[in-house]
Order: sequence, then C-alpha cells, then structure tokens
Amino acid sequence: MEKRQVFNPYLPSYEYVPDGEPHVFGDRVYVYGSHDRFNGELFCMNDYVCYSADVQDLTDWRYEGVIYRKDQDPRNPDGEHCMWAPDVVKGLDGRYYLYYCLDVLPQIGVAVCDTPAGNYQFLGLVKHADGTLLGEREGDYIQFDPGVFIDDDGEIYLYSGNAPMNQQWVERERNCQPKNSQVMTLERDMVTLKTEPRTLIPTILNGEGTGFEGHEFFEASSIRKVNGTYYFVYSSVQSHELCYCTSDRPDRGYRYGGTIVSIGDIFLNGREKKDALNHLGNTHGGIELINGKWYVFYHRQTNRTQFSRQACAEEIHFLPDGSIPQVEITSCGLNGGPLRGKGEYEARIACNLLGKKGAAFSSPEEMTAEYPYFTQDGEDREADPGQYIANMRDGAAAGYKYFAFSEVKKITVKVRLSDAMSDEETAAGRFLVSCALRGEYVGEIPVALDGRTDEGDWQEFSGNVAVPDGVGPLYLEYRGLGAVDLLSFTLE
Repeated sequence: MEKRQVFNPYLPSYEYVPDGEPHVFGDRVYVYGSHDRFNGELFCMNDYVCYSADVQDLTDWRYEGVIYRKDQDPRNPDGEHCMWAPDVVKGLDGRYYLYYCLDVLPQIGVAVCDTPAGNYQFLGLVKHADGTLLGEREGDYIQFDPGVFIDDDGEIYLYSGNAPMNQQWVERERNCQPKNSQVMTLERDMVTLKTEPRTLIPTILNGEGTGFEGHEFFEASSIRKVNGTYYFVYSSVQSHELCYCTSDRPDRGYRYGGTIVSIGDIFLNGREKKDALNHLGNTHGGIELINGKWYVFYHRQTNRTQFSRQACAEEIHFLPDGSIPQVEITSCGLNGGPLRGKGEYEARIACNLLGKKGAAFSSPEEMTAEYPYFTQDGEDREADPGQYIANMRDGAAAGYKYFAFSEVKKITVKVRLSDAMSDEETAAGRFLVSCALRGEYVGEIPVALDGRTDEGDWQEFSGNVAVPDGVGPLYLEYRGLGAVDLLSFTLE
C-alpha cells in the first residue's frame, strides 16, 4: 500500500484557514487560525475551527470542528464583528487559553478550554492592574493579532500589535489610535497585566538605520524559544513575507534575522518583487517543531481577493549559527519529500501561478482578465466544491514543486472552457510542458473546446512528453486562443 501524500494547501480544498499558529500538545499538532469565507467580503468572517494531525503523520489532518463562535464574546452577541488571528497556549493550570481580537475593537479577548480543541468558553478581556481594559486607557496602543508564550520560568508573555505599512498609511492614520509592536506579561489569571506594554521591534516610524529597515514590523506576532534563543516571527511591511528576529531575552533586544518565507518567493536567491512567482497579498503564521523537524506555517491567496486565504506549510532548517535560510514555497510542503511522479493531481496544488506578464496583487482591481487564479464552484465549506485554476489564457503558467519523476511519457489534463472574465465561446491551443518556468519544452498537450457543444463539462486531453527522470518541478503553460479552467493533470 502506497503511503498517503499531503500537498499545499494541506487542508481540504473547501477550507480557508489563514493565519495558522501551529502548536504541539501531546502527540498531536493543532493549527489555530482565523477562518475566511469563500467569496467573503471581509477578512475572517467565519467562526474559529481547528485541525490537528498526529505528529508522526502530517498527511492526515482531522477536522476538530468549531472551537469558538463569534457570538460567544459578550461584545458581539449578533456576531457582526469578525475574529482575527488568534493564538493558543497551555496554561500553568493545564487548561488551554485562546487569545484573539474582534476586528475594529481595540481589546484582546480570552477564552478557555480543558482540551486543545474542545468548546472554548469566554473568560474575559485583558486588563491593566487597575481593571481598565487594555486598549482603552489613554495612550494605549491598539491591540491586534495577539501571540502568547509561557517561558520555562513560568512567566507569561503576551505579544500584540499592528503598524503602518507605508508612509501613506502613516498620514491616513495620523489621528487614529496609535499602533506599535508591543510585549507585556500576565498574571496567572491569564487576563490581568503584570507588567505594562513595552515596545518590542521597530516599525517604519523608527526603523531607519536599524537592521530591520525594509522589513519592519507590520503585524502577526508569533514567538518560539529554540535552544535558549527567542525567535520572534512576524509579517513585515512587505506583507507577502514572514520574517524573524532573535534575542536572548523574550521582551527586548531583538536583532533582525531575515525572511523565512515569501508567498511569491521574493528575495529568495535575489528574486525581486516584479518577478514574483505567485499572486501576492498578506501572509501570517508561525514556526513549530514537529517530530524532530521544524516547519513554517503560512497562507496563500485565492479567488482574486484577500478574503479567501488557504493554509500552507514548508519544512525549514536552522543553521549552526541559529539563522533560518529562506525556504522555497512548494506543492509538497509537509510531505517529507517530493510527490510521486505518477497519478492524478489537483491543479489547485500549484505553488507558482502566473499570467503572461507575471504575478499580481490578489484583488479584482489588479488581477485583470489576463491572470489565472484559484477558485471553486461550490459554496463556502461545501464538501466537494471542485477547486481549480480559472482563466488560463495565452501565456498563463502553473508550476508544481516537486515530483520524483520516473518514465513519465504522457500527461492528461482535465479542462473546460472558462467563463471567468470571458465571454469567448471557444478555446483552441495547447499546454506546453516544461521542467523550468518558461524553459525548454518537453512536450505539449493540444486542447480544443467549444462552449456551444461542451456545455461546461470537464474534458480530458492528452499529449506525449519526455520528462527527465529524477526530482524536479513541472510547469504547464497555456498557449493559444480563449481561456480554459484547469481542474487536474495525470502523470502517466
């Protein structure tokens, strides 16, 4: 029996869980994140859910169900406010504490549960020692994307913050509640501040001349302790990347480390933003040691929007000096190696997706008719929504990394005429197959679709290829007239 495989995104195709914070509790790893809605109009419109996997088998993710509803917070009885990126920690009392923010409200909410993925119950709001809610005292920074960490000595650290992304944001928010990267400690009740917030790492307001310049703090605080060193992971002003910085103390003295992952592979091997390999947007996540290996969890964009994001992960490595080299985004992130070079694969596992002119920011305004994108036919959380790549037109390319190829002589694609941003009734062209982006072609697959007769049904087309044996990527580039949707491909 062949070993089960796992892909990026690693959750079901209908699931949109961004901002993933991974934590190992016992023999399972749990991922806590926000919960986007397919075709949603805002970030994080659904209730919190949780997925978990045995630490020894990251191919099998179990749906733990809804762990906390929006309307359980007394500030939100009608569920009108969305719950943004959360974090969870196992408290000193053995219970599990969930920290979160409600979109525009400036406080941090706390919920508690006896198990990692049970029914969390509202506990309270983080407050100053005098009872004033954090975020409501004059001079308090707005609270955002909390991260929580309990050190070996039992000290409980709470991280929070949001900052301007660029100078335009600075001007726009000049009269708003101030923002910053901040850290504080908590009493054992998990809601009362033991120490007042202090600034943690630079933002664009004070990053000039520091090691952080160009990669200053934006949002998404996450903290881990590795071999006595504190690693603070965050989303920078670049937004498309997760960066890290290190210190020998949890609440000060951080030095910039570098980029861990970018959803467009920007900065990897000197790649510039204009040459991004995937559509851009924000990303958020954390790192975790799972069964002896370290991974970074992050998310990608879908559906020509920022509001339908999906969870991905990659293995990372610590060098002897404690640094973390930037990791490449792949289709096989948690698989423990390349995918088998035989069989049928969903097109949606592409780690690179570009139009003829490259990648774009994931929004309807910037992703015009020339760009392909990930989407689905079904409604939100439908069991079989049929996620696919829409709008593959002349020059569009989907890339997959990596496969262990062995005697692949034929590839079959499953496609249909695309009606995404198109009223064309036919498509006639070919998929060029290569093992490098825009590289030498090793075969082609002719495609001909007529919407007047095919009625939107998926059709199969095959072509002979000469894919070299060994581990490598696969690229499918459409050339021709019209636009097609790509559901899957089969390596034979």
